[in-house]
Amino acid sequence: MEKSKVYFTDFRTRMGIPLTEKLQKLIRLAGIGSIDFDNKFVAIKMHFGELGNLAYLRPNYAKAVADVVKENGGMPFLTDCNTLYPGSRKHALEHMDCANMNGFNTVTTGCQIIIGDGLRGTDDILVPVPNGEYCKEAYIGRAIMDADIFISLTHFKGHEQAGFGGTIKNIGMGCGSRAGKMQQHQSGHPHVIEDLCRGCRKAWIDPDKCKGCGRCIGACSFDAIENDNWDAPQLLGCRMAEYTAAVVSGRPSFHISLITDVSPNCDCHGENDAPILPDIGMLASFDPVALDQACVDLCSKAEPIRNSQLGDNLANPHFHDHGDHWHNSNPNVSWAETLEHAEKIGIGTRQYELVTMK
Repeated sequence: MEKSKVYFTDFRTRMGIPLTEKLQKLIRLAGIGSIDFDNKFVAIKMHFGELGNLAYLRPNYAKAVADVVKENGGMPFLTDCNTLYPGSRKHALEHMDCANMNGFNTVTTGCQIIIGDGLRGTDDILVPVPNGEYCKEAYIGRAIMDADIFISLTHFKGHEQAGFGGTIKNIGMGCGSRAGKMQQHQSGHPHVIEDLCRGCRKAWIDPDKCKGCGRCIGACSFDAIENDNWDAPQLLGCRMAEYTAAVVSGRPSFHISLITDVSPNCDCHGENDAPILPDIGMLASFDPVALDQACVDLCSKAEPIRNSQLGDNLANPHFHDHGDHWHNSNPNVSWAETLEHAEKIGIGTRQYELVTMK
């Protein structure tokens, strides 16, 4: 397979040129205009952020993308699916309120917001998974599959179970209905490592009620919780890749990722710790695998921020250096398997040409 093109620009800009305009210039250069948008429904998949979290992408970026879609004749809407765990986005009413309180509305984004899997997270459709090994069918939010064109707008950051939250995470996990999220998490049922537990009593695991979402792993500050299945993170990554294949297969898709406010954990948290890496830039590609790989490579070259989870870990003389920012920030993670499996099943390639736009 030949290399995919990934377009990149940093966050530097001249006086009078807003970053939103630079983002629009980037996605035009990357070829978004080659898609036939005329009178087509366009799903723009993004994360509205959990209440209390401030690391999610600003609505200004969503408006910049939606405006380009409208300029090309498309009918965009912002979308995400409900969460499996309790929080501020577990059903559509809460989810819409959360989006509004975090600044996403028709005025700030220039388009409507539709929760992809409906009121209770049950409005989904079974979609075949091309070359699926772990999932033959995926439960995807119906509104997302009803769209003619799919665009992902991703905040690239760390993740307590997947290593990093990139394009594949945004699409695969994010477009799954509640049943779809459960299917992806079904390998992981965590337990407490008694020797590491400090007895803070912040979390207790009832195995009969556990859904395998992994939130408790990220909540524990002492790495005292791990999955019963040693390969659960790897299997989660493979299932996310297969869900991504279900979403993008058979229709035009385009992908954007912003490496900014690189928090150590997912935007699903009701808080965000200090960034572990500096702001790097904005990227766009038709290939979600190449896009994630390019983001990983750029992050691997960045110097960790000292006053952060990653910086604190590396400064600890007893810490084992894994030689990888994502493992060093959250040691019990896996991420390479996600990209390897995504490439294997034909979503895209990890080989890319980075085209830099000044």
